[in-house]
Amino acid sequence: MSIYSYVVRYDSGFAPNPFYEFCTLATCKPKIRRHAKLGDWIVGGGSGDRSIGRAGHLVYAMRVSETLSFDAYDADPRFIKKKPYRTGSRKQSCGDNIYFRSKVPGPWSQRDSFHSLPDGTANPKHVGRDTSVNQILVSNDFIYFGGVGPIVPADLKDQRGRHVVHRGVGQSRFDDAQLIGQFESWIRSLGDMGYRGAPYEWLTIRNHK
Repeated sequence: MSIYSYVVRYDSGFAPNPFYEFCTLATCKPKIRRHAKLGDWIVGGGSGDRSIGRAGHLVYAMRVSETLSFDAYDADPRFIKKKPYRTGSRKQSCGDNIYFRSKVPGPWSQRDSFHSLPDGTANPKHVGRDTSVNQILVSNDFIYFGGVGPIVPADLKDQRGRHVVHRGVGQSRFDDAQLIGQFESWIRSLGDMGYRGAPYEWLTIRNHK
């Protein structure tokens, strides 16, 4: 078992997508999506950007319970609601079930989504990066706080002194069994799992109204 940790620079409800009973990471972070396996934890920390100021806070943590290809994700009835509806509610508009193709193998099409161009057409840059790893991470054992997450305890470090919450560009991987056990205990101590708070960007929009 491993922990993969990174900074959620844009916490919009898209990546990760914590809605409709599952937390999914279907876009971005190709290295994590490539290597993460069943039982691994994915940990997203807040951004330390001056305009955000959430470094060290937990955005979400998900234990990988399933992995799917884009084709399987597109066809699975459990995830129909995760197909974006851009003129719908905020939750509907940030759907991450965005890739499909008419035949396999074949070129990928991209639904109008947060990764599309402003006019709704496919963004080649995102299509290429996202589909470079044909694996989606799915969790039914997750906790998502969005923009109201707690500060992660300072003592959650591995034997090399690395804190479990990654800071900066890239990601960290932890295989320290003691740290993983301590992290799991802390996560379980936070109360009910699941969706606990709105994405940071939603709160920002609300505060500027």
